[in-house]
Amino acid sequence: MELTRLIVKGGVISPGELREVVNMAMDQGLDSISFGSRQDIIFPKGFKALEKEKMGKHHFVFPDEKSGNNIVSSYVSTDIFRNTNWLTGNKFLYILEQFKDQPKLKVNINDPKQQLVPLFTGHLNFIASEHEDYWYLYIRLPKWQRMEVYPVLIYSWDIATFYYEIERIVTTEESCGIDLIFSLVTEALDTNNRTIDKPLNVPFYPFPYYEGMNRMGIDQYWLGLYWRNNLYDLDFLKEMCDLCFDCKIGKICITPWKSFIVKGIPKDRKLEWEKFLGKKGINVRHSLLELNWHLPVAMEWALNLKTFLVRTLDQFDISTYGLNFGISEYNRDGHYFTSIVIEKNELPKDLESIKIRDTYNVLFAKNFDPNTREYIVHSQDIDKLELPTILIELSRKYFEELGNLVPETVENNQKKEKPKLDIYQCQECLSLYNPEYGDESQNIPKGILFTDLAENYCCSLCEAPKSNFKILETVTT
Repeated sequence: MELTRLIVKGGVISPGELREVVNMAMDQGLDSISFGSRQDIIFPKGFKALEKEKMGKHHFVFPDEKSGNNIVSSYVSTDIFRNTNWLTGNKFLYILEQFKDQPKLKVNINDPKQQLVPLFTGHLNFIASEHEDYWYLYIRLPKWQRMEVYPVLIYSWDIATFYYEIERIVTTEESCGIDLIFSLVTEALDTNNRTIDKPLNVPFYPFPYYEGMNRMGIDQYWLGLYWRNNLYDLDFLKEMCDLCFDCKIGKICITPWKSFIVKGIPKDRKLEWEKFLGKKGINVRHSLLELNWHLPVAMEWALNLKTFLVRTLDQFDISTYGLNFGISEYNRDGHYFTSIVIEKNELPKDLESIKIRDTYNVLFAKNFDPNTREYIVHSQDIDKLELPTILIELSRKYFEELGNLVPETVENNQKKEKPKLDIYQCQECLSLYNPEYGDESQNIPKGILFTDLAENYCCSLCEAPKSNFKILETVTT
């Protein structure tokens, strides 16, 4: 189903901007909006295209258009969940502001210590390192079979510059791998990079509870709101925006779980917010069993299946704390970001005229950690009525293994692959630098990558500077 999307950069929108969007929808006779998995706003099928002057600065993507992807960020998690010490909300906002043109590729900008926003669902995934203002970059372009790590850490204020240069390369080059991208970007940009001194460590934490009124610091609260049908009432949203104005709250954050969070509610206004929610009949007491599901937007079959499964698990009093579940139509690429995935199989075309029951596959992430991006098939072609038993079985398996296994992080996966080494060549005298041998004449031992050499390194033969070397080839050891 093709729906109209509103791009919300990084999932961050002001109350004033949201109120404008609500008014646009109300003008067309709509009564609700939804949220998408890339922290965007989704409009029902009846939403009509607007004239440019009426759209203002809002970036709409109508069903017949292809005008860019949203940037996903974990700004929503700052100050309320675990976070890297140096990575503040303001830092996120400064970085997002650098993206002036709508990206054509999917971009993720995330803190690896939080668990609410998935790290690796973009084409370009910037992930904060332990070094202040430096980021890992993990790339998986649309036709790539696996994800690759960019050879150096990227400076915060260079992130947008890096992205647009890589977008340009992808647009102009018929095919490109990580080595070509690195070579072309290094040649084109003068940026403040840093050597990767240790691999990315992604700690495993249980999936967080993100609903209700919760303490934030000493004198503030944050509020998470979730509606199981993902249809947020426009009248409610409009009044909520006015209340945000009155409380001097500047930002509203959309999550990838079809919910939103309001941060910075003053302690002395908490009761007023609770009264507002109560008068509107808003439930903020869903169990984690209800919250930890990711569903496709506007697909009634998926919502019905989730309702059936949640009720059954609740009936058997099954705990799913720490897990999250995804429901999806069959995905050949297998790009998921939940602990357990339920795939609905495609109906064979020659059987479409016959009414037969749907079948499903059940997969689970290795160690139940979706950041490993490695999924194991547990069951195939099973009936809907068999799903609760399988989910109960997997939930018990999760708790049995919890704490017994070391999470399979990005680096663990990479170590299983044969390492690749770049051989560089001096453009003046054609001398080679091969990391397999190092450079004995300058006391550089075997195994040192060219990118890790000091900036004052020079050619042993002609003394040309390091910048005169270019990648000649990549070899697998």
